[in-house]
Amino acid sequence: MIAGLGIDLIEIERVASSISKEAGFRELVFSKKEIDYCEAKTNRFQHYAARFAAKEAFFKALGTGWMGGTAFNEVEVSNDDKGKPELILLGETKKSMESWGIIKISLSLSHLATVASAVVIIEKQL
Repeated sequence: MIAGLGIDLIEIERVASSISKEAGFRELVFSKKEIDYCEAKTNRFQHYAARFAAKEAFFKALGTGWMGGTAFNEVEVSNDDKGKPELILLGETKKSMESWGIIKISLSLSHLATVASAVVIIEKQL
């Protein structure tokens, strides 16, 4: 059963500026795996922005917004073996979400030169 839908749109320059100006922002928001992935890309800030949008969309889909017991860098965007993006919950965030009965998280990402977006659908057990 679909339990939540979230969407987010963000300006790539806003994420680039935060990463460049704020010490620790990148590590606070992104997992090591995400940082390694984005840093290997030519247009790395587009990839960072899409991942940031995915995290925002996830918390919107929950219907709670960001909440205690969760961390942005524990909501990780990864890719399956065919390149399809997926959201993986890690650490304390995963533990916090286990009681919610989430059985599937679907993710779609998109980015252009100046904006990135993400859509998240959360499915729960009946």
